Amino acid sequence: MNCIVIDDELASRMITEQLCSQTSNLEMTSSFDNCVDALKYLNDNEVDVIFLDLHMESFSGFDLLKTLKEDQKVVLTTSDKKFASESYDYDNIVDYLVKPVTPERFDKAVQRVRKQFVLDQISVDSNEGESQSNRVNSLYINIDRRLIHLQFDEIDYVEADGDYINVYTATENYHVHTTLKRIRERLPEPVFMQIHRSYIINFNKIIDIQDNSVLIGRKVIPISRSNRPMLMERLNLL
Repeated sequence: MNCIVIDDELASRMITEQLCSQTSNLEMTSSFDNCVDALKYLNDNEVDVIFLDLHMESFSGFDLLKTLKEDQKVVLTTSDKKFASESYDYDNIVDYLVKPVTPERFDKAVQRVRKQFVLDQISVDSNEGESQSNRVNSLYINIDRRLIHLQFDEIDYVEADGDYINVYTATENYHVHTTLKRIRERLPEPVFMQIHRSYIINFNKIIDIQDNSVLIGRKVIPISRSNRPMLMERLNLL
């Protein structure tokens, strides 16, 4: 597992870094003294575990928690016990360490993280085996900790929007914290196609194609020059 450390206290951060380096199967890839720099790193890098201090100026640990992906595990580190109950509101928090952290207590937290990864994988495997047809024909999107079930044929197109994407149906627009690349990997290629660096379209929803754009519903979507030949190959032209 790879991990990062976020703590604005130098001494505490160094202790956590040392504990990480002494733990087998745990690789620390970076450490930060503030949440803003850490968030920039998380946007560009896959991280399994985050050792996160709660008390930091301007942008606290709880502020950062609201932005994290659900599959990123968090171990809180703090000198204050009073926030332990509040931590239960976040599904990705695995443990709560009170400073000063001992090696024995740190090892126990890492074991809990490993166990949670195993349980998550068992849950994924179980869901895939339970309903193969649902996995093929649909997906779930996470909106404010609420899972919304979408059939693939409901989706008109997907648009990149910074660190988010917008998933458009005929009646709704869902703002999802993920990347265009990640959702593209989950959409079936025979139906969906990326025609621009910012757009994936449902091929069956195309109403009209003119010049370098397609019309889906009332939305005119650009076609990049590199993707246009592939799109034309897929058209059943008379």
